[in-house]
Amino acid sequence: MAVNFNNYRQVQQQLEPYHARLVAVSKTKPVEDIRELYTAGQRIFGENYVQEMVEKAGLLPEDVQWHFIGHLQSNKVKYIAPFVSMIHGVDSLKLLSEISKQALKHKRVIDCLLQVHIATEETKFGLDETELFQLLDQAGSLSGIRITGLMGMASNTDDETQIRKEFAGLKILRDTIWEKYFPGTAFFKELSTGMSGDYKLALEEGSTLVRIGSLLFGARNYA
Repeated sequence: MAVNFNNYRQVQQQLEPYHARLVAVSKTKPVEDIRELYTAGQRIFGENYVQEMVEKAGLLPEDVQWHFIGHLQSNKVKYIAPFVSMIHGVDSLKLLSEISKQALKHKRVIDCLLQVHIATEETKFGLDETELFQLLDQAGSLSGIRITGLMGMASNTDDETQIRKEFAGLKILRDTIWEKYFPGTAFFKELSTGMSGDYKLALEEGSTLVRIGSLLFGARNYA
């Protein structure tokens, strides 16, 4: 399926009042589809798989901002460290330390989001509140990373009240951390919440980055 430009324009219009940004989730999608959306003005693309992201980065313009949005293994950080713009979903000090280490090898500072477990399902990755503050207390010496906000995935439910509560709670948590760890700074502002099915609720609850794939590219091909 080709890019759905009607949906793309609609999403961009909905983001504008909130000053939020679109992460076009291009995992499993061909380079040709990404290039079409790039030509339309999209610059931020999200990938879940390291090898796929590296291959696509080598075939597309250098001003693409690649966001890694999957669960990243520490031993694969080195492959994306030279070019990745932001890593969503960091959920351990080990991973954060490795990102910093690899970033410094390339004389870079990589923006990272800490993933918080906000859903009711036990299968999703992420830190609980205690683990989050422990990580923040330990991460101050890492000079190759910049923690710019939080990321969360809402419960897989049709209950909009539940989803809204989860998004709102994450925003409160971000603001608490901002005041405690990053007072007076402008960079700790990101909230990566909301996907194709719930991004409108996420925007209303403070999301600054929405991760949308199927609305733009159609259903994913897992073959």
